[in-house]
Amino acid sequence: MSLLRSGQRRWGRAGRDRTHPRFRTSVRWWIAGRTVHALLLMTLGALAGLSVAVAALWTVTEHSPRSMADRFSDKERLFDLSLTVLRACVGTDNLEPEVDSTAHQLLATLASVTGAMVPAVLLGIVLIKLFALRPFVWRRRASVSQAWTADFPGYSRDHADSEDAIIAVRFYNRFDNLSVVDLRARVHLRYLERSPHDGSLVIYKQWLKVLDANGELAEERSWLAVERGAPFTVWIPVDAPVAELPFRHIQGKDLSGSYGVKLLVRLTARTVGLGTEVADERWFDLAGGDFELGRFVPLQPDLDKDVWRWEGWTDFDGVLESRPDGQNSLGPSRPDAEGAVHPSGPDAEDPVRPSGPEGASPTRPAS
Repeated sequence: MSLLRSGQRRWGRAGRDRTHPRFRTSVRWWIAGRTVHALLLMTLGALAGLSVAVAALWTVTEHSPRSMADRFSDKERLFDLSLTVLRACVGTDNLEPEVDSTAHQLLATLASVTGAMVPAVLLGIVLIKLFALRPFVWRRRASVSQAWTADFPGYSRDHADSEDAIIAVRFYNRFDNLSVVDLRARVHLRYLERSPHDGSLVIYKQWLKVLDANGELAEERSWLAVERGAPFTVWIPVDAPVAELPFRHIQGKDLSGSYGVKLLVRLTARTVGLGTEVADERWFDLAGGDFELGRFVPLQPDLDKDVWRWEGWTDFDGVLESRPDGQNSLGPSRPDAEGAVHPSGPDAEDPVRPSGPEGASPTRPAS
């Protein structure tokens, strides 16, 4: 028993000596998350900074009867030397060090090694960006509106007399020359709660239901094809009224005692031609201003113009303004339980103002 206790003490001390978590940064994924312009600017900036530093050290360590003030006062010579070092760092020129200067030999070697590595680094960046496809553009916030505002007639009628809310997450395919098919969307709820044993925070994840193509509850939402520049919506029922943000209940889960509540929407799809799988996800922080009350602004794609000549949308991130009676002047009208739709808006003879079908393409009608 004494040996067991001493062994436990030794393992406990060894465990406390290390600090966790020990993070590492993946260079490949860091590059994949940056734009090509940003990577080029950072590369040029790093090479320019290195060239200036090498030129300054070259000037300091050279054998010359001139004083340091005279050496650095010659701006034109320093500029020309910096350009020479820059060309050496990209592999198109060579520095000519002094024969008896060890410092110059080291600086020239540094420039040569850099010049040999830069093409390989640039090629690696190009290859990483070539296969790092992120074709989807997300709406900045998830909109929270009443359940009857969902774009499914049956679901809307079933919730005509309900005060329950529904969350809408919007996105579209931004690549005009990339065909995306078999798109699937899944939604997870992530939250932290206190452990009943030691009081530490424990991470929990819950799979949330979404509305499928028929407006019925399902594990995921799927689309056969993703037209270019067409808005798509993932509808997530809350199954509870939402009068203000942040909401405290969603699909039977009470979030009053939870911390760090976030909503994860994950997309997976395949590309035509490349045959690769693309995946994207977006986290919506309940306490971070990623939700807003109100229905999103309906979008009207121009079916008579190609996407290259189409002006696009101006209110993709906007929400509808409510009138004093609680209705939206441009949004859907609230149906009654029998399925009749009461007109809302200035045109009484037009019961429902069209808001554009989900998945409608700017170049062709929705299927």
